[in-house]
Amino acid sequence: MGAMTMRIDRLPSALLASFALVLAGCGAAEPVSDAQADDTADAATTHPISGLEIIPVTIVTEQGPIPFKAELAAKQDAQTRGLMFRTELADDEGMLFPSDPPEVRSFWMRNTPLSLDVIFVGTDGRILNIAENTEPYSLESLKSDGLSTAVFEVRGGLSKERGIAPGDAVEYDLP
Repeated sequence: MGAMTMRIDRLPSALLASFALVLAGCGAAEPVSDAQADDTADAATTHPISGLEIIPVTIVTEQGPIPFKAELAAKQDAQTRGLMFRTELADDEGMLFPSDPPEVRSFWMRNTPLSLDVIFVGTDGRILNIAENTEPYSLESLKSDGLSTAVFEVRGGLSKERGIAPGDAVEYDLP
């Protein structure tokens, strides 16, 4: 008995469409290896633009906690680059610049097209001071009002909008 062949070009278009839907739904899922699962987990915790690790940061205000997804600028090259050349920063995003040991920190807006609120965190984990609505591309030095264990940058104007103020706690765990 010979093999049966069917000419697809002679089938009615409605039948072809149904056949295509059936085929599309028939794909078998391949098992996910441990390495693929790790890659997926890494992608979820790495920022797509900077490639930096993302960690949770929470600022505890009088109105309640405000959660953020923060890019962790832990190494010197990442701290030097910061948010330079970035054109977007969502309201729930920021960048954290830890300091170990604590020191007086100074930031500028060189090559940064976004206006930012630069939040200086003191040794007690509370906000020392905030440089609000920074001027994009400015070379003006923005300094902490004392020893700082971290600097947290968020979208310009967000601190005022969300009630973030000096004295508020900034909570995060470094990996």
